[in-house]
Amino acid sequence: MIDIENLSKAFGSRVLWRNVNLTVDRGEMLALVGPSGSGKSTLLNCLGLLDRPSTGTIRYEGRDITRFGKREIRRFRRDTLGYLFQHYALIENATVEENLDVAVKPRRWLQGKGGTVIAEALERVGMAGREKEKIHHLSGGEQQRVALARLMVQRPTLVLADEPTGALDDANTTVVMDILRELSDGGCAVVIATHDAGVRDRCDAVFAVHESSLVGSPRREAVSSLPASATQSS
Repeated sequence: MIDIENLSKAFGSRVLWRNVNLTVDRGEMLALVGPSGSGKSTLLNCLGLLDRPSTGTIRYEGRDITRFGKREIRRFRRDTLGYLFQHYALIENATVEENLDVAVKPRRWLQGKGGTVIAEALERVGMAGREKEKIHHLSGGEQQRVALARLMVQRPTLVLADEPTGALDDANTTVVMDILRELSDGGCAVVIATHDAGVRDRCDAVFAVHESSLVGSPRREAVSSLPASATQSS
């Protein structure tokens, strides 16, 4: 589904990573791991077209998305991408229902079914009957559940999650990972930037961003792939 070819990212003389080559398949959960500052989030943002790589190519189903113009980027984000951020990216002064309705409106096949789809998604994440509550009245774990429900309504084919469990307790972390696995089992590619070993071990594959990349090493080992069960520290 996603092919990353010879990708590099630098800020001035500082090289985060270079010559990254990576494939993410449909239905795969991939963890991006590494120390703070190693560029996990930046790599994720390049996949989501929130940032541009310095060199290299990202292909989605054969199309070079790094060459997309503004209209193509908007369409790609609307129709293909789903985001799950540590800080939820919800509209805080709106209701739960209004936040999920944002995902319903662009999808014509959901017109007339939005209420049912929203109710089903909220029930799945343990938030049934709470459509009219304002986001700013919810706890962090509850807000993350709403963000998960929004993904379920959206039905993306690519999910990018940036430290999605960083502020959550074990119970809410389990909910997040269960839903992401459910999306993956349905054919969605899921890429997660995380420092959580438990999250890493629930993924199908791991891509580790090494500390050597922080100093802009010219060697071709800014990143390397590891099996999900690897015990090597990142």
